[in-house]
Amino acid sequence: MLDDLLQTSPLIQRLKDLGVCLIAVWMCHCSLPGSAAASEVSWERLTAGIQVTMWDPVKACPQVPAMLMLQVDPDRFRFSIHHYRDEGLPTPLSITGWQQRTDAYIVFNAGLFREDYSYLGLLLKGGRSLGGKKHRSWQGLFAAEPTDSKQRKARVLDLAFEGFAEDSPSYLEAAQSLMLLDHTGKLRVRDSGKRAYQTVVAEDNTGAILVMKTADIVSLHDLADCLHRQIPSIQQAMAMDGGSSSDIIGSPDLLRAVQDVPSHNGWRPLLEGNFGLHIGLPTVIGISPRAGMRDLSSSPASMSSRPR
Repeated sequence: MLDDLLQTSPLIQRLKDLGVCLIAVWMCHCSLPGSAAASEVSWERLTAGIQVTMWDPVKACPQVPAMLMLQVDPDRFRFSIHHYRDEGLPTPLSITGWQQRTDAYIVFNAGLFREDYSYLGLLLKGGRSLGGKKHRSWQGLFAAEPTDSKQRKARVLDLAFEGFAEDSPSYLEAAQSLMLLDHTGKLRVRDSGKRAYQTVVAEDNTGAILVMKTADIVSLHDLADCLHRQIPSIQQAMAMDGGSSSDIIGSPDLLRAVQDVPSHNGWRPLLEGNFGLHIGLPTVIGISPRAGMRDLSSSPASMSSRPR
């Protein structure tokens, strides 16, 4: 009799109906565009402290092309700013020329510049200003080599939330550019519809620095949205110069130390510099091992879904 009462109770029937509605809403939400589960990034080891992948988010983000992604441990590697005038060069060098000059493991393009090749934003090397002044509306600042040893060795700073004194900088190396995605998850670029090759620098929740270059053109808004939805470990990200200036290269020694296996075919052409047109770049950022950490002993590339 109690079972019959429960089955016919209006309250129980309402609860059942509510449960069915909640399940239906949940199923609809899961099927909506943009609600796909976050991607798990599988990394290949280049050397101790640097991992690489060719990440293709096309299923979750149809408008976003595959991209080369590097994950760098700033405790093992230092980032340094290079500007052609500061180094006494008559003209900007190509990415290949910069790599040969600096002997860095990795070199990638910095932020935007004017027609006379002067940097468009704050630019510091060794704590010295290289002529650029802080841009009022651009809030992204890649900063490395802190003056306080307790601070992280490299950061993506958001000037909308964090201060940075030009006359007494807290980091010796710095390059300002556009903020792309902040720690609140907000996209910091408008949907202009403009598409180009893009270079992105991000900071993840382990303190690692991610350097990315797209293999094809994409809008910054679509790229920011995809990174936010698919790689939640990214804390904040900024966009460096794009278009024909978007460039990256690895040193021949670094690439020779990695076994040539089929799994490398996706990212290797981009990191070797065998992709796209290489124009002169007035400013680049180099990634080099810290003292006592230069080790390119050959070993099979290892796969991992964790940073370090």
